[in-house]
Amino acid sequence: MRIGVVGYGAGGRYFHAPFVEAADGVELAGVVARSAVNRAHVEQDYPGLPVYGSLAEMLATGVDAVTITTPPHTRRDLVLEAISAGVHVVADKPFAPTAKDARELELAASQAGVVLNVYHNRRRDADIITLANVLASGKLGELWRVHSTMDQDNADTLELGASGGLLRDLGSHLVDQMLWLLGPASSVYATLDWTDRFRKRTDCGFVVTMRHASGVVSTVSASKLNRSSTRELRAYGSNGSYVATGADVQAEALFAGRRPAAEPAAWGIDAPENWGTLSLQGGREVIASAQGNYAGFYVEFARAVRGEGPEPVPAAEGIRTLEVLDAARESALRNTVIAL
Repeated sequence: MRIGVVGYGAGGRYFHAPFVEAADGVELAGVVARSAVNRAHVEQDYPGLPVYGSLAEMLATGVDAVTITTPPHTRRDLVLEAISAGVHVVADKPFAPTAKDARELELAASQAGVVLNVYHNRRRDADIITLANVLASGKLGELWRVHSTMDQDNADTLELGASGGLLRDLGSHLVDQMLWLLGPASSVYATLDWTDRFRKRTDCGFVVTMRHASGVVSTVSASKLNRSSTRELRAYGSNGSYVATGADVQAEALFAGRRPAAEPAAWGIDAPENWGTLSLQGGREVIASAQGNYAGFYVEFARAVRGEGPEPVPAAEGIRTLEVLDAARESALRNTVIAL
């Protein structure tokens, strides 16, 4: 499957192109990049790879699929443009401003007969996969609650304005992880931190609590302006607890210039000092890190396009995440629990 990456900012450069390159059954067919800086980055990273000035120019070459990883306010029109051309689409998260807007895109893709998926790549983080394995083992007994914190000390990356904010950015990932682990949410309560520091009022921190249909409660939180760099997962059950304080393994490797295609066996495994601890009545057990690799998303996406397997993150699952984010914003503004 020949797939083109639309946009070569931090998302396209670090979180898409390297994993398209590393995915079996997929070819990186080109990049849409407009600025001179981004075009130079493409040439530096992938010498000789075609660079296009627009999505229309790329589509004219006959690609099978595209990944839309441009700024949030531009994604809807580009997704619809690709769909109308009969091309399969991976949309970066959040793939629409609201769940209602996302349903429009899902319908357009269905009517065009193309596959539309959402790039919730952090289901493939090592720490989340490790936690999923712990939960699947049943050792915690009846699961009561799960806590997830991801604070980042990088205020310069905060997306501003009505289409930005941390809830829609990191919140998309953290909420999706909990829905993937624990199933659909039945109610949501949230609080948001706000800042006017950048001349556009923007949410810069959040705490979102979900009660899942299963009865499990999850809480996800994040910040970008509090000088904290923290990644922690906690799970509590009737038999004990699991606690892990980890690192953003794949992101750190990418920013250091490493690529998953060059080290597939070692890629995405957290360091031993970050391995979690399972605490039960019989004692404590250190749980070795599972391997995470975002390339698996593109492998599964290509198979789904060929009709050989399930879609990694269908549009319907992206909509489910947006429904929680919509409810979280409403909850924070009204200071009340929102039923879903």
